[in-house]
Amino acid sequence: MADITPDQAREALHAVEAARRDVAAEVGLPRGYWWVLAAAWLVLGLLADLAPSWVTTVATVAFGVGHSIVAPRILDGRHRTGGLQISRSVANRRIPFVVVGMLIVLVLLTIAVALGLDADGAAHPSVWAGGFVAAIVGFGGPEIFAVLRRWAHA
Repeated sequence: MADITPDQAREALHAVEAARRDVAAEVGLPRGYWWVLAAAWLVLGLLADLAPSWVTTVATVAFGVGHSIVAPRILDGRHRTGGLQISRSVANRRIPFVVVGMLIVLVLLTIAVALGLDADGAAHPSVWAGGFVAAIVGFGGPEIFAVLRRWAHA
């Protein structure tokens, strides 16, 4: 160790930090999670417009139960890919809060869009609102999540 110059030590530390940032960039949720979430959003929108209210209620509760079973395994962001499991020290503890906050905002967006479409007289406002948010979730979920992680320093 005595042969290492300060420049070499600094370079090694920068390499370690760059590798840590690369691994931290792997924090996230599997792509399939976002597509399943989008499909559920669309189905719930369809049911809200086309099925009796009790069916919509049962489906919403079933989705909530299913999500609460799956969520503890993946919401920590440590299992985005099968090839890498990130340690808890790299995956910030705020990540589940970021995901839940994002879901709450998406629910509010769905409600706002559906109410706006309904006020405008559109046919099947829940289907359109569900489809709109499903497209956002399916196509942009990981990217939105990454931005929210940066904002939350998670």
